[in-house]
Amino acid sequence: MATTSELTGKQKAAAIIISLGAEKASKIYKYLKEDEIEQLTFEIAQLRPIPPEDFEKILEDFYAICLTQKVITEGGVEYARDVLEKAFGAQMASNLLERVTKSLKTKAFEFIRKADYKNLLSIIQNEHPQTIALVLSYARADQASAIIGELPKEKRIAVVERIAKMDRTSPEIIKQVEAALEKKFMSVVSVDFTEIGGINYIADVMNNMDRGNEKYIFDELSKKDMKLTDEIRKRMFVFEDITTLSGRDIQRFVREIDSKDLVLALKGANRDVADMIFNNMSQRMQDTIKSELEYTHNVRLRDVEEAQQRIVSVIRRLEEEGELVITKGGKEEIIV
Repeated sequence: MATTSELTGKQKAAAIIISLGAEKASKIYKYLKEDEIEQLTFEIAQLRPIPPEDFEKILEDFYAICLTQKVITEGGVEYARDVLEKAFGAQMASNLLERVTKSLKTKAFEFIRKADYKNLLSIIQNEHPQTIALVLSYARADQASAIIGELPKEKRIAVVERIAKMDRTSPEIIKQVEAALEKKFMSVVSVDFTEIGGINYIADVMNNMDRGNEKYIFDELSKKDMKLTDEIRKRMFVFEDITTLSGRDIQRFVREIDSKDLVLALKGANRDVADMIFNNMSQRMQDTIKSELEYTHNVRLRDVEEAQQRIVSVIRRLEEEGELVITKGGKEEIIV
């Protein structure tokens, strides 16, 4: 039988469709794209039996997300927070809001998220840091991190600082930016006031940054604003933060990563991280990894850091899919 911790987001969606029955499921299918129907049907066909208690948990999580989206749409984020805190408690309300507001984020500059980062870089690299910060606030985190990494050094810091301090922007300002870049972007989008950028977003960007640029940006930014630097760091998840994950979550991401990446990453890992990972894998896997470590020599630091970054990316993807929980700053309370 499949357990909740083993299921992907797509498999959970399949479980929900199954619970509705064929008649209601067919009505939902009418609103899906062809590729979504194909993926969902495949998952339904392949889905293994799910224990009743896990099935109930999936449905409860789905209900909570639907409720969150409904109250945000009807009354805004603050109203939703108040309703959800009364229903689920402060911590779960915060988690639900973070998950749902990502999907409800304004569609302004939607075409940017589909663009190749090099093309996007060539378009905005000569703009004012504030303009770059605004545009990157609508880009994917991996796009933004790649672009920031290739900006001139002084501009990197200015852009990161502006994204981190960005809170809300008005439709007028967005339209002004779009008008100025109209010949390049060929898109005008009408939006409501919306939260963009901010500490959480720039932390996500920094999580996607290579470790060399990450170090440079934090070193320079700390000279200007140590408090802001600390706030960003608290919201980031780095390789060393694996020690804050539960044993079950470590077991979950270990199943997803390439064994070669694991060997390289452990080659440069501190003892606490290595122990946590080894303690949450089978004895057979431990023996295999430790044997490979013994025969792995003369490894470049860059290769170790890249392997660690790939592992972090897997962990963050699993978090976004609801497969594991990252405690920001290591201080969040988790409701079991």
